[in-house]
Amino acid sequence: MSQATSCAVQAARSRRGEVWLAVGVILLALNLRPLVVAIAPLLQVIRADTGMSATEAGLLTTVPVLCFGLLAPFAPVLGRRLGIEPALLAAMLVILVGDLVRLAPWPVALFGGTVLIGTGIAVANVLIPSVVKRDFPGRIAAMTGLYTMTLSGGPALAAGLTLPLTQVTGLGWRPALGLWGLLAVVAIVVWLPQVRRHTRVRAEEASAQAHPARGLWRSPLAWAVTGYMGLQSLSFYTLAAWLPTVLVSAGMSGGLAGAMLSVWNVVSIGAAFLAPRLAGRGIPAGLLVLAGVGSHLLALAGLLVAPIAGVYLWVTLLGIATGSAISLALLFIVQRAPDTRHAAQLSSMAQSYGYLLAATGPFALGALHDLTAGWTIPLLLLAALLLPQALTGLAAARDRHVRQWPAAS
Repeated sequence: MSQATSCAVQAARSRRGEVWLAVGVILLALNLRPLVVAIAPLLQVIRADTGMSATEAGLLTTVPVLCFGLLAPFAPVLGRRLGIEPALLAAMLVILVGDLVRLAPWPVALFGGTVLIGTGIAVANVLIPSVVKRDFPGRIAAMTGLYTMTLSGGPALAAGLTLPLTQVTGLGWRPALGLWGLLAVVAIVVWLPQVRRHTRVRAEEASAQAHPARGLWRSPLAWAVTGYMGLQSLSFYTLAAWLPTVLVSAGMSGGLAGAMLSVWNVVSIGAAFLAPRLAGRGIPAGLLVLAGVGSHLLALAGLLVAPIAGVYLWVTLLGIATGSAISLALLFIVQRAPDTRHAAQLSSMAQSYGYLLAATGPFALGALHDLTAGWTIPLLLLAALLLPQALTGLAAARDRHVRQWPAAS
């Protein structure tokens, strides 16, 4: 074999390996939301079957988001000790085990399995971007776009198909939830060849990420980025948990209410793709923040005044608002960091504290619904939270870098 032929063969193998890695990354990302969002269309059925209150059901949807916040700082440590690829495989296995645990006919199993799912997702949330940055240095924008679109597409599938799966199969809501674990099985099979690489996170990078807020506590800009990340996540996860229930309470069928959740997430795919590109083409990021908040406010007003009559408009506005908000939040993390070390710390800070803030939303809204016996006050509260979301977003949109001070002694 000639040298030219040998080089061509190696290049082809390299391309195939890169494509296989990209497919693996996308399949991993596809598991990061469906098993969380799939609960929402079934909340009414779950409550009727188990006797859960709205507060308890809200806690069920809060648990995984709480895991995202509490466990995010530990993911880099796991990547350093096991290697990124084995750690991601372990995360998928934990997600699969959690899905299987939820099949057991006890409320404690439902909560325990959800904790396991949230744990696996928390690890993958942090480590997947490391793979994208390391292995696709010339295609970061393209891979990030695919990754973000997959994060939005997964919930769209779960929201639209979970209740029909329950009705078509006739197996009940537990097996319908369990079917989403097949995504984890596929991801595990495709990801297995990558485990041989055992690429480890450098010690200094792991150390930087393991202490997400150290030195940034005194940075108002870092807190603005974190606040915007947390508040937009709070809105998303709260509405993802309760929107179908709100619509069913207004007189919509359960199947159509779940479909509205799916429409919302489909629209958000396009919004998440476009928002950072508009910001990159000269449109002020602060203006995009305000446009998203305005869209969100109109959607909530519509749900209060005419939840059924204008439902397609309201979920479209929600998709624009939440899709643009998550992409801008991720964009701010990158843009406001002057270097890789600050980016790692700011990312961990925003995910840890942001998701802990977001975790209060579904539970609080369920408790407020129990207290007021309606959805008017809960939706008004979500609307009020758009003001701090706008303020933190405007602060995060300013073209500056975070600074790191020495930790207080």
